[in-house]
Amino acid sequence: INARRCTRQLPARRPATVTDLLGRPDQALADPPGPLSSSAGGASGGSRRVAADDGDQHWLGMLLTTASAIAYSSAGFFTRLIHLDAWTVLFWRGVFAGLFIAGFIVWQNRRGTLAAVRAIGVPGLVAASLSTLATILFINAFRRTSVADVTIIFAVTPLVTATIAWLWLGERERWTTLLASAGALLGVVVMVGGAAREGHLFGDLLAVGTILCMAVLMILIRKHRETPMLPAACLSAFLCPLAVWPVAAPWNVRPTDMGYLVLFGTSQFGLGLLLLTLGTRLISATESALVSALEAPLAIVWVWLAFKEVPALTTFAGGAIVMAAVSAYIVTSSRQR
Repeated sequence: INARRCTRQLPARRPATVTDLLGRPDQALADPPGPLSSSAGGASGGSRRVAADDGDQHWLGMLLTTASAIAYSSAGFFTRLIHLDAWTVLFWRGVFAGLFIAGFIVWQNRRGTLAAVRAIGVPGLVAASLSTLATILFINAFRRTSVADVTIIFAVTPLVTATIAWLWLGERERWTTLLASAGALLGVVVMVGGAAREGHLFGDLLAVGTILCMAVLMILIRKHRETPMLPAACLSAFLCPLAVWPVAAPWNVRPTDMGYLVLFGTSQFGLGLLLLTLGTRLISATESALVSALEAPLAIVWVWLAFKEVPALTTFAGGAIVMAAVSAYIVTSSRQR
């Protein structure tokens, strides 16, 4: 009878789901103590359950980050649709992304919205600043050097993230993660090899600054995963329009382009940033950077399908290498866990 009572009283802890993360991500990641640790048998059962929960959360993090890469990969598609200067696009893209994420935060926290905003603290402010700086450096890198140079430099992001995470957090990545990162780098080099040319040093340095900002941003989100970072993402989106206001022309926009800008800001920047913020909390920063490498080949696919621009053979080959490296890592990682 006592055994039955104890069994009934054991709290049933289930792994975090998408609904949990979208509702209250801070509670979804919490691991409250329970009576399982009071006995040897309970401790072993609890450890097995925690291990299973960690595996489920890892898979969920991979799924959210993959969805983020898909959302971000539509940037080239929207850029072709919108016939405006880059600064005006950045202005309205940030405005609509900020409104999208702000609406989600209000839905998520309801009466606790102000408390969630105040809870970001210094880490959230630093994350917002890094995201804004990365966006500005990213756009200017494309204006100062070749697309090939920027793409190749961006392919080093997983390796840079792994190095910083090891020095800062002491996270040591498995050899499969580093091997997949090297494979993704090789694929991008092949993909843009035919179009590579000598770029300007300043533009290349801007691209390096971008990947450093993104690497530190993903590590910061991972390190402070108990801190609600969505308000920081919203702040970052609103900081972009403020930063480009002096050089933008936000009022000279046609209705058609404004409609595209709404979709650009919500489905590409807003949704992508939201999913990346949620997903990075569940996996390592290096894994997040690795999965984000899917953005490069997918961006080419969308433009090819929408505008009938047939990529070069090297682009197909390099994109296939990137897809294979990331897909193989996702499959092997899920099996190991």
